[in-house]
Amino acid sequence: MPALASQENPSAAAAAKPAAKVLPFSGKHGSRIDFARAASAAFRNVVPPAVVLVLILLVWQVLCSSPDASLPSPHRVWQESYDLIAYPFFNNGSQDIGLGWRVLVSLQHVLYGFGLAAVTGVIIGAIIGQSVWAMRGLDPIFQVLRTVPPLAWLPLSLAAFQDSNPSAIFVIFITSIWPVIINTAVGVRNIPQDYRNVAEVLRLNQFEFFWKIMLPSAAPYIFTGLRIGVGLSWLAIVAAEMLTGGVGIGFFIWDAWNSSRLPDIIVALAYIGIVGFALDKLVAALGKLITRGATAS
Repeated sequence: MPALASQENPSAAAAAKPAAKVLPFSGKHGSRIDFARAASAAFRNVVPPAVVLVLILLVWQVLCSSPDASLPSPHRVWQESYDLIAYPFFNNGSQDIGLGWRVLVSLQHVLYGFGLAAVTGVIIGAIIGQSVWAMRGLDPIFQVLRTVPPLAWLPLSLAAFQDSNPSAIFVIFITSIWPVIINTAVGVRNIPQDYRNVAEVLRLNQFEFFWKIMLPSAAPYIFTGLRIGVGLSWLAIVAAEMLTGGVGIGFFIWDAWNSSRLPDIIVALAYIGIVGFALDKLVAALGKLITRGATAS
């Protein structure tokens, strides 16, 4: 009989059931969480360096504000080198160009020298990593050669090439290749034996083993060497340009020193540091993209 009553009075049965709770939809909740995370990440990554930078500038200003100070204060650097800071890409011909153009000239040399060192270093490191005897015999030699300062190679490169541009590229190459070779060889030596067994089962030839097994497995080590190498490349080109001339950032520093333009030197050092930091982060991001986060940050 209760079932019959429900059929005769459906409205009463519906009223007896508890009403479903309807929650209003809001598309802003997820975006609010993402915004909070982004703001938190920005706070952690931007605010602490900014605070430290402001403190350094304040201390620098206090120490160098006296008239007899040997170094210019930040205020004086801003006043005397404003054009270099605000207009990095001005071009008035000859040597009267902005630091942005000079950095691009130096980066062009780095691209050639470091690119050649990266390709050559990975290939040589992969070959050496396959042989225990080659690793034992060549590793001490590489460890010695990598400690030679960049400028020590410059006289030999000038004597060999008789030109400043290929000499600078060679200095970059010979300075940055050693960490690439060493790290690649270590990465190849640490390839798991299971991967090698799979290659034997699949009957991969040397090229297939190099491309499908060796490179992916040793990639974290390779990109560690590339990060070290790109930093050394940037150091080497700045040092080499001081002696070989041209329009690069290194020659600008040397020319500013000869003209007693200390504020210009400080601005150029800031450019060098920022570009070097960007190069390191670029190679690190590329390594994380290729190795899916396996490289060290």
